[in-house]
Amino acid sequence: MSEVQQTDKHEHDTDRPHAHKIPIGISTCLLGERVRFDSGHKHNSYITKTLGQYFAFQAFCPEVAIGLGIPREPIRLVSDKHPDEGGVIRCVGTKNKTLDVTEALKNIAQEQAHWHKDLCGYILKKDSPSCGMERVKAYVNEHPTRAGTGLYAQVMMQNFPNLPVEEEGRLGDARLRENFVKRVFAYHRWVQEHKTGLSWNKLYQFHAQHKLILMSHDQNLARDLGRRLSQAATVENKELDAFQEEYFSDFMRILKKIATRKNHVNVLQHLQGYLKKKIAPQDKQELCDTIDQYAKGLLPLIVPITLLRHYFRVHPDSYVENSYYLSAHPSELALLNNI
Repeated sequence: MSEVQQTDKHEHDTDRPHAHKIPIGISTCLLGERVRFDSGHKHNSYITKTLGQYFAFQAFCPEVAIGLGIPREPIRLVSDKHPDEGGVIRCVGTKNKTLDVTEALKNIAQEQAHWHKDLCGYILKKDSPSCGMERVKAYVNEHPTRAGTGLYAQVMMQNFPNLPVEEEGRLGDARLRENFVKRVFAYHRWVQEHKTGLSWNKLYQFHAQHKLILMSHDQNLARDLGRRLSQAATVENKELDAFQEEYFSDFMRILKKIATRKNHVNVLQHLQGYLKKKIAPQDKQELCDTIDQYAKGLLPLIVPITLLRHYFRVHPDSYVENSYYLSAHPSELALLNNI
């Protein structure tokens, strides 16, 4: 029962701005399917109605896939030691301690690698002993801790460490939500580049298109990545295949860091510099004031972004036009309105 549910034609997926959606793995219960231990579901309307306009969900429930019924006895994570002290976590029944599904959950995760590799992100059910991404309740000698990770999720994330992964509960946080969706779209663009074959020139272009985004997440790491890219072919004469794996791993690691207001301000001011000889003094002052108000937390990021988009439509610049910073994800998702 390891068949994946394809939900691209699900009823919530009919009104879609884009014909080609991004493939995203998801815990089945989040789509409203009654697969939980109590025959219930955890339908998340933001995921299905909003993100569903851009994402093609591939649903999977590991507990059902390993043969646990609906309804079923709940399972939980247990250990005789804290994981930090070398404890080995197992997944057992809450009543029937002989019900041990540890290896079954790990194995079913391994068996899904053939379709996991085609995903550009994964949304998991929080607190689940099979699907939880982090801080899952784990009982150490019957004392609850938040030291666990869902066993299916753990294997999947180990197999695909660069894959953007998030829990549905954390998507309620505006910054975490924006960060996850941004990573998904960046990952998807990387996948698309590979479909036509990656070259050094295309890698340089990819980096240039994302440089400002990287700078908004961590300026020092972004500069270091750019420096290593510049040196890779000319100084170190590295093989492209080896370097591109190293590059993308660091690229995604930088994007996983939450972008800060201070770093955004630096990027906004950098973009402002491209307009200093093109816009009128009063427009320049308005832009300065808007960025300053954002810096003080008086305006959301969407305001200076929208103003910059306007000025660059009037005064096009090839570098800015090719950069994804001002359009890291669809405006319709309104992800910058609350950060």
